[in-house]
Amino acid sequence: MANLDRDAHARSVQGMFTRIASRYDLINRLMTAGQDQRWRREVIRRAGLPAGGRLLDLGAGTGDLAREALRQVPSAQVTAADFTLAMMLAGKPRSPQPDWSAADALRLPFPEAAFDSVVSGFLLRNVSDLRAALAEQRRVLKPGGCLVALDTTPPGRSLLTPFINLHLHTIIPALGRWLTGDRQAYTYLPNSTEHFLRAEVLAARLSEAGFHQVGFRRLMFGTIAIHWGRKD
Repeated sequence: MANLDRDAHARSVQGMFTRIASRYDLINRLMTAGQDQRWRREVIRRAGLPAGGRLLDLGAGTGDLAREALRQVPSAQVTAADFTLAMMLAGKPRSPQPDWSAADALRLPFPEAAFDSVVSGFLLRNVSDLRAALAEQRRVLKPGGCLVALDTTPPGRSLLTPFINLHLHTIIPALGRWLTGDRQAYTYLPNSTEHFLRAEVLAARLSEAGFHQVGFRRLMFGTIAIHWGRKD
C-alpha cells in the first residue's frame, strides 16, 4: 500500500507540474517579487562548485538553478534532471546547456560519487519519501561534496502571520487561476508549504541521512529556507 500511495502521489505531482509548466517561471517571479532569483544565486554560491566540477540540479524544472551554476562557474559540467517532461521542454530552448536528464528523485539514474554538488529548488516538499530522496542525493555525491536545497518552510507565528496567510491562501491561488487557469495547483503549493517540515526538523533529517556541517537560513519572513550539508 505504501508504494501505491507513493506512486499515486508522484503521478499527481507530475500531472500538476505538467499543467502549469508554461507559466511556472512567471508565477514564481510574481509570487516572490523576483526574490527567487536572488535565492538561487545564493544556493549556487553555497554549493562551492569548483572549476570544471560536476553539479546536479535535481527537480530542475525549467533549469533556473542549472543556468545559474553555469553563469557562476562557466566551466562546470551541469546536469538538469526532472521527472516532468513538460517542465524540461519549457526550459530547454533557453540555452544549449545544461545537459537534461529524465530522473526520479527516489531512484536516480546516476552512479555513486558522480557529482561535486547536488542542488534543488522546491523539490523536497514534493517528494513522497524524503528519506529515500536524501539517501539518493548523498549516494551520487563525491566525498566532500555539498548538498544545497532551497524550499518552503512553515513560518512561525508573528505580527505578519495574517499577511502571510493572505498571500499564501488568497493571492497565490488567484494568481495561479488567472495566469494558468489552474487554481488547484496553486492551492496545493501553499498548503504544501504549511504542511512541510519546519527548517529545524529538515536540518535534523539531513543529519540523520548522514550529512555533516548541516545548516540553514530562513528567508522571506520565514516562509523559505536554504539548507545545506556535506558528505564526508
